[in-house]
Amino acid sequence: MSDTTIKEKIMTYMKQESKKVLSVEQLSEGLSLQKSNDFKLLVQTIAIMEQEGLLEFTKKGKVRLPVKDVQIEGTYRANERGFGFVTIDPEEDDVYVPKENAGFALDGDTVSIEITKPAEAWSDKGAEGRVVKVLKRAFTQIVGEFVPFDKETVKETELYGYVIPKDKKLTAYQVSITATGIEPVEGAICVVELVHYPEKGYEKSLEGIVKQVVGHKNDPGMDILSIVMQHGIPTEFPEDVLKQADAVADQLSEEDFKNRQDRREQVTVTIDGEDAKDLDDAVTVRILSNGHYFLGVHIADVSYYVTENSPLDAEAYDRATSVYLTDRVIPMLPHRLSNGICSLNPLVDRLTMSCEMEINQEGQVVRHEIFPSVIRTSARMTYTAVNEILEEKNVETREKYQNLVPMFEQMGELHQILEQMRQRRGAISFEDHEAKILVDESGHPNEIVLRERGIGERMIESFMLAANETVAKHFRELKLPFIYRIHEQPKEEKVQRFFEFATNFGIVVKGTKEDISPKELQAVLDQVAGNPEEAVINTMLLRSMQQAKYSEDPYGHYGLAAEDYTHFTSPIRRYPDLIVHRLIRQYDSLPVQEEIKAKWAEVLPDIADHSSKMERRAVEAERDTDSLKKAEFMMDKVDEEFDGIISSITKFGMFVELPNTVEGLIHLKNLHQDYFHYLENHLALVGERTGVTYKIGQKVRIKVTRADPETKEIDFELLDAESVERIEVPKKKNKTFSKNENKRQKNPIKKENFDGKQKKGKKNKQNKKSKKPFYKEISKKKKLKKKK
Repeated sequence: MSDTTIKEKIMTYMKQESKKVLSVEQLSEGLSLQKSNDFKLLVQTIAIMEQEGLLEFTKKGKVRLPVKDVQIEGTYRANERGFGFVTIDPEEDDVYVPKENAGFALDGDTVSIEITKPAEAWSDKGAEGRVVKVLKRAFTQIVGEFVPFDKETVKETELYGYVIPKDKKLTAYQVSITATGIEPVEGAICVVELVHYPEKGYEKSLEGIVKQVVGHKNDPGMDILSIVMQHGIPTEFPEDVLKQADAVADQLSEEDFKNRQDRREQVTVTIDGEDAKDLDDAVTVRILSNGHYFLGVHIADVSYYVTENSPLDAEAYDRATSVYLTDRVIPMLPHRLSNGICSLNPLVDRLTMSCEMEINQEGQVVRHEIFPSVIRTSARMTYTAVNEILEEKNVETREKYQNLVPMFEQMGELHQILEQMRQRRGAISFEDHEAKILVDESGHPNEIVLRERGIGERMIESFMLAANETVAKHFRELKLPFIYRIHEQPKEEKVQRFFEFATNFGIVVKGTKEDISPKELQAVLDQVAGNPEEAVINTMLLRSMQQAKYSEDPYGHYGLAAEDYTHFTSPIRRYPDLIVHRLIRQYDSLPVQEEIKAKWAEVLPDIADHSSKMERRAVEAERDTDSLKKAEFMMDKVDEEFDGIISSITKFGMFVELPNTVEGLIHLKNLHQDYFHYLENHLALVGERTGVTYKIGQKVRIKVTRADPETKEIDFELLDAESVERIEVPKKKNKTFSKNENKRQKNPIKKENFDGKQKKGKKNKQNKKSKKPFYKEISKKKKLKKKK
């Protein structure tokens, strides 16, 4: 076969292949050129094609068509400032899209782009692009506050008014409401179905119909409900789902016990927080005659009630997870199940899926069994009570639970063994301060308290981790289709960046960027523990990590240093766990039929992908809610002073975290004592004239200057900072500065022009431009459409 023929084959295949970035091995497999001589000729041809500019290599050594010559499909991610990024391949860098090249794309849209500036393959400079076409809109509805027009304007424009979007990324858009359907009152929070998107001449216009009025902006709890609706999280269960849940019996019958192992004689307990209502895991521990530990983890058998392809199953799949917000929980399953027959309440029979393990003194599971079961828990314990028994040695609590105290002490011993085992193999442990926002009856935050993690919380975590790993390993070794919880190794470029960053502190990291073990990264954290650089090293390493997700492939969990991992222990609140239980039941007899394996091999990738996306949606809603309530909490603390630490440094300022986890921004423009350079490789701000240095982990004194629940933003003013070792600013000009910043540096006398104050000429021009009401433009647009 000639190299010309191979060239043609490569070009045709690359243009037709949906995945635009391929390894040489994938290309050889796709072209059936895997024989030794054919593969050698393929490699030679690829090298020639690269020289001719027909192909190019990515940073990871994969090949693709030159991006400047093709249009690429990807997902657009908007920034509230107007620019955005397009994700083409999760393994490759995003393409930056400047504000003027974003076209009519909105956040989450599937777009076609062309590359305007190719990436510099061997540097950190990524590609820039231009949106050519919006291929698919990401959302069809938005949530916002309604503002009405007067009757005359309604008649003239055929619009009821407009809504102010709750999504910050849409605040630049005017969302007009067509005068059909529901007409809300002023201040109503509405769900709007979009019927017109931005187009030429109306770049910032959206139009829709009000499909639902959620409530009024002043109603209690409406702020959080607006966030829920904005993220598209369903708040009510369909009638057929509730009907199926209501049909489930309150009591178990003998029929329910069939094909189950009876564990009702075991001493088992649930251990949860005081306010928990859905008790989905129970545990038991005892010491065996050979000195090993017996650990039984029993999980509510939700899959027994949520049957495959039923309304309950479809709704659970759609939601994929429960969402935990400040003052409410939006459950994956109706309360009838989660708080009723599926909850492992004390002294009643309950159906479970069990994983029983024999664990040696090294923390290794030497024997295990996984099966459907029936249990009867002996007591409903709380973390507080267990902590009082094991840590505080509280006499009253130990006496109250005297029959269970020996088992709790054995649980504590086993937890220590498991924790030490994870430490030895190199599980990465980041310091995490979790806070709980306490609100009153109207939803107003009145206190933020740090959550303490005692031995009770950590002990249950150890047992759940052991069960999750055991179940995952069991099915991986059987080579059956399965769903795993994976956390992949950090990307090479991020590891390289971390290496370079750590070098600034005299830290040499063992291992290579291509293959660094979690144990080696944990050694870095141990090395800096208690040192001034601990906070910044922790932050930078955390940024280097990939995001955990669900997958049908058993890639293991890097952060836990676990070869096998899944989610088995929370089927009431996570759909993947429910699927794991369903698979255990489907695979109960070996060998498994081929049609069953084929069925699950086909559906599991979609379940994994959807569950990962819904998990991210829930996390975003939880973060938005926390930010909202923290801003509301700080509103009456404006002008008050607090101590805090610098938690993050950016090119536009620094974030300071208070002891209660509230975070606020000190804008760079408000650091008046000097002109500050942002040194990315140090994550620091350094004064050009004074050399004053600000970096992560530094203690500061601040004053609260602004707290806005609408924007979820808090601003601080810097009053004082502890002295730290200064960093020298590189002599060469920093190319990351904007033109305005460079002008400010050259002409400090004109500083006010760069501190948010506009020149008179610009201001007048903007005012003149904005005199014409936007709805006149919309009215004109409607008339033109009617003529057509």
